[in-house]
Formats: sequence, C-alpha cells, structure tokens
Amino acid sequence: MRHVLGAVRRAFQPWNDPAARPFIEFRGITKRFGDFTAVDDQTLTIYEREFFALLGPSGCGKTTLLRMLAGFEQPSDGSILLEGRDLSAVPPHRRPVNMMFQSYALFPHMSVENNIAFGLKQDRLPNAEIRERVAEMLRLVKLEGFAKRRPDQLSGGQRQRVALARALAKRPKVLLLDEPLAALDRKLREETQFELINLQETLGLTFVIVTHDQEEAMTVADRIAVMNQGRIVQIATPAEIYEAPRTRYVADFIGSVNIFGGTVEGRAEGAVTLAGEDGMRLRVANADAGQEAGRSAWVAVRPEKIRIAHEPPAERERNAVEGEVWDIAYLGDMSIYNVRLASGKIVRASLLNAARSVERPITWEDRVWLSWADDAGVVLAD
Repeated sequence: MRHVLGAVRRAFQPWNDPAARPFIEFRGITKRFGDFTAVDDQTLTIYEREFFALLGPSGCGKTTLLRMLAGFEQPSDGSILLEGRDLSAVPPHRRPVNMMFQSYALFPHMSVENNIAFGLKQDRLPNAEIRERVAEMLRLVKLEGFAKRRPDQLSGGQRQRVALARALAKRPKVLLLDEPLAALDRKLREETQFELINLQETLGLTFVIVTHDQEEAMTVADRIAVMNQGRIVQIATPAEIYEAPRTRYVADFIGSVNIFGGTVEGRAEGAVTLAGEDGMRLRVANADAGQEAGRSAWVAVRPEKIRIAHEPPAERERNAVEGEVWDIAYLGDMSIYNVRLASGKIVRASLLNAARSVERPITWEDRVWLSWADDAGVVLAD
C-alpha cells in the first residue's frame, strides 16, 4: 500500500469544534444476532458534510452499523439519531438516507434513465420533475449519452455510476455506500475514488462509506473509524491513523509496518528509551507519557521511514540494526527490501526510485544497516 494521507485537502474539522453539533449519532449501539454480538455497545458521531469511512475486515460490524442507520436492521440496544431525531420508529423508506449497494442492484430490463427514475416514480413525483432530476443526475455522473442503454450494455464503471445516480436522485441528506467500488478493477477504482470525493464536495452531502480497503478509506475519507470484532478501536483522520496508530491492530491493519518489541528503560526530554529485540536500543521522540520503566511496549515504524545502507549510521547506538537482504521487490516507483535480522525477524524498508536507473546498489544477500530517526517510531498502547 502506498503512503496515502487522504483527505487533508480541506480545513474541514468540525469534530475539533466544541460548538459543532453532530449530524448523526450512534449512542451505545449494540446489535446481537442470537448469541453473536455484531456490534458491541458503540458510540459514534458523524458531522454534516463529512465523508466518513467505516473500515475493517469482514465480520467486524461495519456493514451492520450502516444497515442500522439505513433502517434495514434494528439495534438490540441503544439509539441512532439524525439531526437530533431518534430514528428507531422511522421505517427505511421514510428516512432521509439512501444506500448504494455493493452489487449495484440495477434492474436489468430497465434503461439507465428508468433505473435512475425508479425511486422518484415510487414517490409519485410529477413527471416533469422526474425528467429534470434524471437529466441532472446523468450530467452529474457524466452519462448523458447512455440514458437509453440497459445495464448489460454498460461497463462495470458505468453501472457503478448509474447506481450512484439512482441513490442520489432522491436527494438524501446522507448517502450510505456499502463497498461501492469493490467490483471495479484497480485503475478504475482509483479514478472513481477521486470522482466520489469531488461529487461529495459538489453536492455538500454527508457520505458514510463501508470498506475493507485501507487505501480506499485513506483516499476518500475525512475521518476513519477502524473496527475489530464489533468495536471501534480508533477514530481519526487518515493522516493520524497512519502516522499515530494507537494499537498494534490499527498499525498493522493500515498499510505496511514494522513492529518491534521492547522493555521501557526510561523517559527523558520527551522521549522514551527501550531495550529492544536483536540487541537494539530504541528511542522514540514525542511519545505519550505513562511509559513506566520495566514495562513491555511495542514500537511501530513504517517502511518508508527506515534508511537502508551498507555502512552503519553515525549514531548506531540507537534505532539501528544490522541484517541481510533477504528479498527485494521492484515496484517501479519504489523498491521494497525485506531484511533478515540475526533473530530471523524480517524488517521491511522501502526506497523511492528517484533516479532513472534499474541498477540497485543494494542487492540480495548484502549485509546492510537499517536505521531511523527518533521521531519515526510510535509507541503503541498494546
């Protein structure tokens, strides 16, 4: 996964404003299916015009949260509020939300324009208004010339746009997206991610997306809730999730990471020092307080923050270790080096290929030194 810091494109941070009121609130939400607890007593706030991502592996509870907001599932405990209104007694078709499904669920016998118009006809809108909205949606998703085609005459990306247009045609206050890009190939998926960002900003709507794709969440979202086993383990901006994960689970789930175990020796001048594996001395600057001497701890370091060289660094007494190049992956824009330490632990370092050359000064079975700055690592809570 490339180092993507996502939606740092705008100064939109209502969650840091004490006066801002949440648009969507999950209060103590629990959802049980028999003996299985899919969502376990979770509280979450989402703000108006936010692009919010629920991220996690299959079975973590993210889609269940989305379906409860849509009204397709009822909470076992807790409440869901939209603009301060409790939605528990509001049926799905009366909620000001619309959902775009992973399968798109287009009607195969209907044309593009009739698919988009379906919900509007169900709401018995005047024909003139339906035609106007359909034309507006076709312009919005850039499918003006495809109105008469059926879904089987479209590409996967075009079908995805039709489903998006149909979901937006009813002008919901909140658009729910359940793995909306999963069926697209990688290149088209990347292009569509930016189209979603631009569309969300143009319309000024609140988007809530469910995905298991870390890079997708990092690209589109203002904030991400990382979930595991029915619980939210961290909510933060993409940059904070990547650069300052709180736990080993979050660090390992988001992108590629090296995690070193160690024992805290002490704390001085805002930095924590640890005795680490393979004889390493670790020093982490700007670490949170509360790291007691003698306590076991974990340090996360991203591959792109690790320097790799034949010669040892000048300050080899900390954040430095020697190993052997075990494997190399050339990815065009960067090279990935897997370095085997004396203990057998594999440490990954990445190096940008800035020069136009296929020659690599470091190759297989070379003895190399890995090192990183004091502020490159993060001490994890557990």
